[in-house]
Amino acid sequence: MEEVPLEAQRSQAPEAESGQGTQTRITVDSPHAMQELGRRIAGLLRPGDLVLLTGELGAGKTTLTRGLGEGLGVRGAVTSPTFVIARVHPSLTGGPALVHVDAYRLGGGLDEMEDLDLDVSLPESVVVVEWGDGKVEELSDDRLHVVIARAVGHEEVLDDVREVSMHGVGARWGAGAGLDALAGAL
Repeated sequence: MEEVPLEAQRSQAPEAESGQGTQTRITVDSPHAMQELGRRIAGLLRPGDLVLLTGELGAGKTTLTRGLGEGLGVRGAVTSPTFVIARVHPSLTGGPALVHVDAYRLGGGLDEMEDLDLDVSLPESVVVVEWGDGKVEELSDDRLHVVIARAVGHEEVLDDVREVSMHGVGARWGAGAGLDALAGAL
């Protein structure tokens, strides 16, 4: 597998929900690099993990999730679940399934998400929710927030460049739970 260089920075950033926490920022310069970042993050994930993805349309949320799916070794093409709301990708390797949710069209928060039975899926799966901020945090005290933003600058030069910020919330992600190592390995 081709090694994709990613620039990383580690910083301490306050988090209202968990006191002081480690925040890792990574710059990716292409969709291929975003997918590779997803594969690397997958190495940190385990059953019961909740991952919230935030970013504007076209930021790379589904591309990152495609990499997570590859890293977790799940079945099926990971595509945007916008029109089906949620897709379950079973593991081909005996690991956790990937439950990929798009909450963009859901405005009612956890009440509206309840029909998806995410709370039932969460203990044995990795649940990734695009557009989940403010909607599904109650599913778990422990979660990984990933924010993807377009880099600012000359648009023709930075069109594919993204700044990815990751912040773990709760005991599961205490001391970064490998986020620092992820940044250090890049």
